[in-house]
Amino acid sequence: MSIHASGDTRGGPGEGTLIVIAKAPVPGRVKTRLTPHFTPQQAAALARAALQDTLDAVLATPARRRVLYLDGAPREWLPEGIEVVPQCAGGLDARLAAAFALYEGPALLVGMDTPQVTPELLAGGLDFAGTDAWFGPALDGGFWALGLAEPDPALLLGVPMSVARTGAVQRRRLTASGRAVRDLPALRDVDTPDDAGRVAASAPGTRFAALHAELCAAVR
Repeated sequence: MSIHASGDTRGGPGEGTLIVIAKAPVPGRVKTRLTPHFTPQQAAALARAALQDTLDAVLATPARRRVLYLDGAPREWLPEGIEVVPQCAGGLDARLAAAFALYEGPALLVGMDTPQVTPELLAGGLDFAGTDAWFGPALDGGFWALGLAEPDPALLLGVPMSVARTGAVQRRRLTASGRAVRDLPALRDVDTPDDAGRVAASAPGTRFAALHAELCAAVR
């Protein structure tokens, strides 16, 4: 845990908790903005591929715990080595806050919409030497990652979610608390068909990119 007094230490890489917040990839419940370009079944398949790519990166990252904070039921797509915790009820801000209340010590929370994420990026977000928080901005104005050396659920409560200013408000909340904040690279979330194409092109070795190419070839 991060302590500000002189001589105190904080967890380094491999000592924190990695949390992925996700919705089970069920047709009609995920990636609805990908339709009608893709069918609900295809959109769910792309969501599943993105989630699997994200979990692959999590498993390849040194961490004390690896947690899937899930809305829905895990299925055969869940790999070994991932702890599953059901999401609580409430708005997204409340659910994110509850995720940070799950465990003590440093934690990095990421979403399921950035299949291009790498173990190197995740490991960087768990390294709190010289910083109190990591912020991963998303190109749509939100954020794809939030890391806290000392998790404090209150930092997320009341932040307006899923709007263009979400990321800016959340980052201001971090700095206003007196924390030193460092930024991870900005990434694109997969929300729209255009996002899907751009992300697939940026991460050609992923399940997501392979499935996207397959689906696009089928409609030509």
